[in-house]
Amino acid sequence: MIAQHVPLPIIPYNIPGRTGVNMSPELIARLSKISNIVGVKEASGSLKQMNDVLDLCGPDFDVLSGDDGFTLPLMSIGGKGIISVASNIVPADMTALVDAAEAGSLAQARGLHQKMSPLFDVLFIEVNPVPVKAALALMGKIEYEYRLPLCPMAPANYEKLKKAMVDYGLIK
Repeated sequence: MIAQHVPLPIIPYNIPGRTGVNMSPELIARLSKISNIVGVKEASGSLKQMNDVLDLCGPDFDVLSGDDGFTLPLMSIGGKGIISVASNIVPADMTALVDAAEAGSLAQARGLHQKMSPLFDVLFIEVNPVPVKAALALMGKIEYEYRLPLCPMAPANYEKLKKAMVDYGLIK
């Protein structure tokens, strides 16, 4: 297997919404036996599948959320964190959510999850990374430009993104 010849830690991404293929918990368990495959970015959208991966792979294998909205639920059943889109625009709040969940401060983690939930929704209103790039441009951090095959957001969705960011206090 190629992974055994790579000198770096590997985290496969299970994102069926992007790839059209779901990595089964059994496949992820087989991959977890390879010493340099240290975790998985799990974005199947199924908490049941995430739980099965945790059960089959054991506590030394990092199961990371691949969807911001699943961070708290996954961590509550043993997940280790997130590979996050929202952290590009609200890094302190995402860090605080993960830290609170890891510390067992459920009320604090839940409050942060609920606070960020409208952002989670709007950051996936179109194909990633289009909305997060638009958000970063609205914040003045990057230019609002895209290379093909990406294109600017639909005007109605751009306005929804802008409103969510204003409501959150990220922009005026």
